Amino acid sequence: MHPRPESDLVRSLRAALPLDAVLAHPDERRVYDCDGQTLHRSAADVVVLPRTAEEVIATMTVASAAGAPVVPRGAGTGLSGGTLAPRGGVMIVTSRMDRILSLDPRARRAVVQPGVINARLSDAARRHGLRYAPDPSSQTACTIGGNVAENSGGPHTLRLGTTTNHVTGLAVVTSDASMIRLGECAATPTEHDDALMGLVTGSEGLFGVVTEIVVRLVPAPEAVRTFLASYASVPAAGRAVSAVLASGTLPAAMELMDQACVRAVEDFAHAGFPSNAAAVVLIELEGATEEVNADEPVMLRALRGQSPIDVRAATSDEERGRMWKGRKQAAGALGRICRGFYTHDGCVPPSRLAEALEGIGEVAARNGVRVATLAHAGDGNIHPLFLFDTLDDNELRRGAKAGREVLELCLALGGSLTGEHGVGGEKRDLLPLQYDAPTISLFRRIRAAFDPAERMNPEKVFPAAAPGGGFAGTKPARGWL
Repeated sequence: MHPRPESDLVRSLRAALPLDAVLAHPDERRVYDCDGQTLHRSAADVVVLPRTAEEVIATMTVASAAGAPVVPRGAGTGLSGGTLAPRGGVMIVTSRMDRILSLDPRARRAVVQPGVINARLSDAARRHGLRYAPDPSSQTACTIGGNVAENSGGPHTLRLGTTTNHVTGLAVVTSDASMIRLGECAATPTEHDDALMGLVTGSEGLFGVVTEIVVRLVPAPEAVRTFLASYASVPAAGRAVSAVLASGTLPAAMELMDQACVRAVEDFAHAGFPSNAAAVVLIELEGATEEVNADEPVMLRALRGQSPIDVRAATSDEERGRMWKGRKQAAGALGRICRGFYTHDGCVPPSRLAEALEGIGEVAARNGVRVATLAHAGDGNIHPLFLFDTLDDNELRRGAKAGREVLELCLALGGSLTGEHGVGGEKRDLLPLQYDAPTISLFRRIRAAFDPAERMNPEKVFPAAAPGGGFAGTKPARGWL
């Protein structure tokens, strides 16, 4: 059997790039046909793995000449279908662009390529008494470039802010192969650069491919104290979170896990969480010693005001490390108790957290699906994980229906469709539930300023032109919400 002849697009890319940078065989491309939500798949026609900004420009030049769609991709840890290629085209994977170009402890800045792993940057900064604050649960795998695309958060962004608060410079190759430099990546920054960097950060690859990032590093805190509070009901845990915030104390992190998560974590990571509790809240205070000393009694009064089963403090760095390991491995631990799960990502005002958590339980019961809930509770970012059998299309349908109802609940409580995972392909047809038509039209015009032909990451974020539209080639039973 003779192989199919390569397309003009592939031949042009091979002529412009190093031989090992272009993957065109179906088996090679299949590795990149989904993100962390593996139910949904669509492959690019060709995958490019550049090592330099010049190779990204060369790729974009070829794609532009061919009128081909372009899908940027980092480590593929995303959870909203943002790196699928529903129209084929070219996928640019930045994982080989993995150099920390400089780290200046005096200026508290690092310059990195987009493929640098989040945890690797944190490790490099730690040697200088600094850290990179955004810490997604996937930080041992996700990349800084992907974090920029999604404006990623993490447990410790409650106090210090998400990715957008730590990006001070960007270099971006746009769809016409032009390089734009913003902020500290520019020779002469302007007063407009901060606004433009704010647009690019969280734009989900719609504006171009990021090739260089300058990030702010922050000092390691003088004092850190970690606490675990357990409660007899999930809403009580939610009320405790609201009470802490209402007290005027702003912890570095406040994470919530329900009993299903706790039991899975204990079986897997042995983090020391009480499996008899309906929910636990993991709280961390940090800062100057005097500040932490002042905040601790205020926080403890708020927690104890909601009648906890127990409140205890980590007594050693080892115990603190086990607690955080348990929290960050919770999703992976759930893989031991079910064939599959689907992670959602809605936001509610923290004052409505208890209502949202109670509502999630009602949604799950009404649809006959199992649910385990995680939350970056301090900023109201909830992650209900619906557990199902991947071989049972009926369970998938009920899970998808429950997911939509949860997001509708978040909006009804004054929240949003997403807190950190992005809209991607998953939530694009729900966007009109949050924004009216003139606002969505404005968003489209902003996108067109960077990419008039809308070739960058097509079929993401914006609603399909036809009602009920979705990703081409997706089985109806396994479709999006």
